[in-house]
Amino acid sequence: MATAIPKISLSSSCDIPFNRLVLSQSNVRRVKSGLSIDELARDIERRGLLQSLNVRPVLDGEGAGTGTYEVPAGGRRFRALELLVKQKKLAKTAPVPCVVREAGSAILAEDDSLAENVQRVALHPLDQFRAFRDMLEKGMSEEEIAAAFFVAPSVVKQRLRLMTVSDKLLEIYEQDGMRLEQLMAFSISDDHARQEQVWEIVAQSHNREPYVIRRMLTEKTVRASDARARFVGLDTYLAAGGPIMRDLFEADDGGWLQDPAILDRLVMEKLHTAAEDIRAEGWKWVETALSFPWGHTRQFAEIDGMEVPLSDEETARLEALRAEQETIEAEYAQADEYPDEVDARLGEIEQAILALEERPLAFDPADMTRAGAFVSLASDGTLQVERGFVLPEDMPTEPDDADAGGADGYDHAAYDGRDERLADDGDDGGGEGNSIVPAVEPDEEDGTKPLPDRLLTELTAWRTLALQDAFACNPHIALTEFLHTLVRDVYWQTPGADCLEAYVREIALPVHSPDMPGSVPAHALRQRNEGWKHDLPEDENALWRWIDGLDDTSRMALLAHCLSFGVNALYERMPSYGAVSQRSVTERLKRADRLASALSLDMLEAGWLPTVENYLGRVTKARILQAVREARGDEVAERIAHLKKPDMAREAERLLEGSGWLPEALRTIERPDDTSADIAVAGEDVEAIAAE
Repeated sequence: MATAIPKISLSSSCDIPFNRLVLSQSNVRRVKSGLSIDELARDIERRGLLQSLNVRPVLDGEGAGTGTYEVPAGGRRFRALELLVKQKKLAKTAPVPCVVREAGSAILAEDDSLAENVQRVALHPLDQFRAFRDMLEKGMSEEEIAAAFFVAPSVVKQRLRLMTVSDKLLEIYEQDGMRLEQLMAFSISDDHARQEQVWEIVAQSHNREPYVIRRMLTEKTVRASDARARFVGLDTYLAAGGPIMRDLFEADDGGWLQDPAILDRLVMEKLHTAAEDIRAEGWKWVETALSFPWGHTRQFAEIDGMEVPLSDEETARLEALRAEQETIEAEYAQADEYPDEVDARLGEIEQAILALEERPLAFDPADMTRAGAFVSLASDGTLQVERGFVLPEDMPTEPDDADAGGADGYDHAAYDGRDERLADDGDDGGGEGNSIVPAVEPDEEDGTKPLPDRLLTELTAWRTLALQDAFACNPHIALTEFLHTLVRDVYWQTPGADCLEAYVREIALPVHSPDMPGSVPAHALRQRNEGWKHDLPEDENALWRWIDGLDDTSRMALLAHCLSFGVNALYERMPSYGAVSQRSVTERLKRADRLASALSLDMLEAGWLPTVENYLGRVTKARILQAVREARGDEVAERIAHLKKPDMAREAERLLEGSGWLPEALRTIERPDDTSADIAVAGEDVEAIAAE
């Protein structure tokens, strides 16, 4: 015989006047969350009460009903109704729909209150999106939808943005196949086919992070922060009909430009316009390109320009800025970090000082008629103009009779005494070209100047040490550099009275970071030095005989070791009245770059790592974020953008570990194709000179 299944009985419902209801002390909700009572009251005023109150009769001491009912479940709705009564918007006796639990029920009032809150499931974001979409299609505006649900219009816009996602991906999300953050990342693009293609790729990868999805969907676009976009301007791009892709869920720095062809056309048009203005200055030729290859000035000479002196007003302005900078730095000398407004002001002062110190050059009109300029786009989105380059065929011809000039065969009068600078570059094919005045590379200047002078000196001290060690380990390069120096001294400078004016002046590194003395190159140089020192005889004549008796390999190694102490790649800020000019320091750094490239110097292999102590704690928050952005991408940088500087620096140190990132001052320009050729040409030049 089948057992009868017991039937349940639902609590009855009825309308109870509001003034017969009281809030129960058994309501488990104590902490406020969700909509405020005021917002809930406005919602009830607009659409009425959507959910009944759960009530129980209040009994007297004898167990008889009092006609009053307590509300253990629905307390927030009760308070909202109470507020409407106080506002005279609801009558005290207005009937309220209620579900009445029978008196003496075995279910506790606290049980009902807890169940109503715990058993309730929050609306799925996809259901919310679909509801917003339906309301929009039925005529409500985004603002009206936002007002109806007491959310910001941006929330509605974000949810409606999910309309741009493929239905296939929405179905995967609905079935918990992807996270909401991943779905939002797909909304950056309207191309459903590309969205599905990207999901097929990332679904098979271990890395399905939203930033990976965004990066793949925007790989054929151009960031609004790109140099080209900054140069042209977003308004100009939009006016030309170029579309922009925006991300409503993440900071996108202005979005992504979807038509690179339009952007490049606008860039070139603006560059050509600028080139015409440059040509009007009186140059023989002007060449324009989006960017020129490294070493594009190598085959050119460069005419000498004079720096335009500071005006009295500019001098006063510069002195005032430096005084303000010193005052601020002294005031906050003991502080762990600058306040945001002070940090911003120091940045403004640095940029203003830099703008005043970077003086424009004035050229002789007669020289300009045989020289030209290169016009291109700088890495920071500004116009880059390199003036004063002379084609080889436009250079003054040398006289047939070498005796007509100086002992070196050059016509000193024709060159106004500038043959020494002409010879500094181009004598061995390994320099930057035959330039009368060494070309200052704007990219290098822009990359190093904003850093504090002491920090830059410390970084380049590290690089000098590593370069000395690499130099000592490569006798071939050491000999090439040595011969290069000797040839310059013999053929283009006045020789001294001694039998051989060749010497090594040891470069001291008094300014350095604390981690440098225990570094890999420091240890290698000390060990190598002690080894040679142990083998050297004490008598000078015995030393000469000992060196003469060494095999070629040992002689080359000793030569490289001794020369390494004279390698100087230090950045120094020179006073305007000093014996050594800032231009000379710039030229030294250019030659150090050439040497580092020839040696394939790798500062990471040398042991330099970005730490709070040696870099991150010494630069601005903007530079810390730039380092993380270059090493780990925009997504990672945004995660630490809100931190205070000390915390940001420590977190950046962790993020940069193992990334291979280096500050610009420590990077080596790789020239695998040029280096060997340059060295070979250097050897041929030496042989040719010796044959003469």
